[in-house]
Amino acid sequence: MQESAAAVGPVARLIEEFHKLPGIGPKSAQRLAYHVLRAPAAEARALADAIIEARERVTLCSRCQYLTDTDPCRFCSDPQRDRATVCVVEEPLDVLAIERSGRYRGLYHVLHGVISPMDGIGPEDLKVGELLDRLRSGEVREVIVATNPSLEGEATAMYLARLLRPLGVRVTRLARGLPMGADIEYADDVTIARALEGRQEL
Repeated sequence: MQESAAAVGPVARLIEEFHKLPGIGPKSAQRLAYHVLRAPAAEARALADAIIEARERVTLCSRCQYLTDTDPCRFCSDPQRDRATVCVVEEPLDVLAIERSGRYRGLYHVLHGVISPMDGIGPEDLKVGELLDRLRSGEVREVIVATNPSLEGEATAMYLARLLRPLGVRVTRLARGLPMGADIEYADDVTIARALEGRQEL
């Protein structure tokens, strides 16, 4: 019995670790675990190595707070991008969604969350101070607030608008091409493109 329990231990742990990932339920966690166990050893090691390498090498860009393995990131170091416009998003995945639209050529700033008093998250827990530091150079003329159209996203957008307007920059918000309660990460390319084109003053 002890031997059997010991054999199950690593499998149960693997399932538990997969279950901790966002959007992965118990059944999906089991499927992922058994897929890894059935995969060739080299494939499983490659997955483990990729996770370790990402954890060790990926950091936040010192300018925009995007995830990167070079500092500054590929967006901030691209001379072809419009440095007078900064699009503020909640999470790194939102950057990828906006890039897929192919309509935006400015820079980004990642907040890494939204204001959510219910969860104990205030402005001081976000990358707002870093955004203010970027605006002090006077190079940025417009800040596009691209937080999700949720209660927390709207509250964060209003907070940023009040904070940024006195600095003399134009503060706009994505248009209502994005449905209320949806995440930018899951929006299609056309919806994001229309939201960018129809952005409005806050």
